[in-house]
Amino acid sequence: MFKSNKTQKDENFPVASWLIQPSIRKHINAFYLCVRSADDIADSVELAPAEKKYILKKIDAALIGDEDNDKRLQYAIQHRKSAEETGVSIEYARHLVQAFNMDITKLRYRNWSELINYCRFSAVPVGRYLLELHGCNMDPRNSTDSLCIALQILNHLQDAKEDYLKLNRVYIPERIFQKHNAKVEDLGRKSAHDNLREVIDSVLNRVDELIVIASKAPKEIPHFGLRLETAIIISIAKKLTTKLKQHDPISEKVSLTKFQYFLCCIKGIIRGILKT
Repeated sequence: MFKSNKTQKDENFPVASWLIQPSIRKHINAFYLCVRSADDIADSVELAPAEKKYILKKIDAALIGDEDNDKRLQYAIQHRKSAEETGVSIEYARHLVQAFNMDITKLRYRNWSELINYCRFSAVPVGRYLLELHGCNMDPRNSTDSLCIALQILNHLQDAKEDYLKLNRVYIPERIFQKHNAKVEDLGRKSAHDNLREVIDSVLNRVDELIVIASKAPKEIPHFGLRLETAIIISIAKKLTTKLKQHDPISEKVSLTKFQYFLCCIKGIIRGILKT
């Protein structure tokens, strides 16, 4: 069985914190393990593309009820049973699996629109799953969609060098490289030169625009726990964006310290309570 080296503790953003009631948290954990295991398959440097596609096809089949004894499908089966219990659509997980299938063969993105379209499958379903699971209507989805896309792109920037060197996969659109007279190959350097820095900052400016839209979410989400969690994630996204502007993700792993993370949690809780 393919085993993931990542756990929820390795994520930038809380997956299902203490703010979420245990009866809901167990379903979020099942969803997380399902999509995390599928993502790890797509990102594996050990498996051949054909084998990746084969396993992801079996995961998708398990999500719609075609079971077998393959241990690699255990998380997909657990999530399907969770979805049956909650009545939440299984399509959110299936859309994510579809995105992971794209990752296997699609190694470049021409422009911003193409990247956003990918994120609508690779990130947006997470927010919509959480809204439905918490019994919310879809009124906040424009805000939560923007938040999920922003988080995805921030993760792309954090991992840009590693994705390029290990998988030859680049999410930063080619037209942004061209606009700033930089090359994809620059991601393999020891540090970002001025032109590549302009590329990174250009993407971060777009992320800022997404976060502005996302910041409306705490006012729109009626469920108290989900509202606080969302406000925390927005605070983390803002801080991480600032840190990526100040540090070079090509020469170092840019992430928040535990203290910065703690401060974001406090700010998020206050904003969530005040709905600001």
